Amino acid sequence: MIQSLPKLITFDEFIEWLPESRRYELHEGIIIEMQPTGQHEEITAFLTQELTLEYARMNLPYRIPPKALVKLKDKETGYNPDLLIINRHNLINEPLWEKKSTLIHGESIPLVIEVVSTNWRDDYGYKLVDYEAMGIKEYWIVDYLGIGGVRFIGQPKQPTLSIYQLIEGEYQVQQFKGKDLINKSVIFPGLNLTVEQIFQAQR
Repeated sequence: MIQSLPKLITFDEFIEWLPESRRYELHEGIIIEMQPTGQHEEITAFLTQELTLEYARMNLPYRIPPKALVKLKDKETGYNPDLLIINRHNLINEPLWEKKSTLIHGESIPLVIEVVSTNWRDDYGYKLVDYEAMGIKEYWIVDYLGIGGVRFIGQPKQPTLSIYQLIEGEYQVQQFKGKDLINKSVIFPGLNLTVEQIFQAQR
């Protein structure tokens, strides 16, 4: 369930207001409360666990901060992705990181993942466009309910994992369903998981 409050505010005002107990985002000056379901949280936790193991195995300088924000440079917008992988080597170039745990450079974010619930239009629409504009190399949309628009996941609708990769400044998508092995990630080429395992959140 997503609730919005109509008062327009700046990103700086949003940061000052932001409470610790709940997840919120700022969309063009409007505060949006993000209240995920239990299954949504299970999938997010499973992916966090598996990707942490993978980047540790690969000896990569990555971390997954649960409350970090992604700020659009030219908008009063700040996203709190379901799963955000940061490259710690680039944090020195992030002016808002130390005090506000906020990222503004796509180079700091190898991978961002959104797990779709009722807000699929944001994940396939605004966020896809914004993450692409930031230059984030890889964006996964984990649509475990298969509720995205037909133009995004096809007909008949079914649970789908979409991997968008930045190629010459634009996202190109590859999609995976059922027992498909997730083996097309540029960030994690050796990942040994099927879509089914992710959607069921278990090995």
